[in-house]
Amino acid sequence: MSNEERRRPRVSYVIGPDGSPLTLADLPPPNTKRWVIRRKAEVVVAVRGGLLSFEDACRQYRLTAEEFLAWQRAIDRFGLPGLRATRVQQYRH
Repeated sequence: MSNEERRRPRVSYVIGPDGSPLTLADLPPPNTKRWVIRRKAEVVVAVRGGLLSFEDACRQYRLTAEEFLAWQRAIDRFGLPGLRATRVQQYRH
């Protein structure tokens, strides 16, 4: 399998955080500066669903692995409200 084949999405869409189909074209633009809850959740769902690889997501959105994994943990522990930047301290134990 070539690099190009490995990087190509395995699926054409996933179900987004709002329950509607989410394609690569629906993802936030690479130059996104304002990371609202919905955009963070869309990137996490895209990676989990195989629409975008972890490596491509980090590279495309200039995220560190730890930053992406923190988003993922926040969703797992607290749902979408856990992604609210102003609430991060409130959710920490």
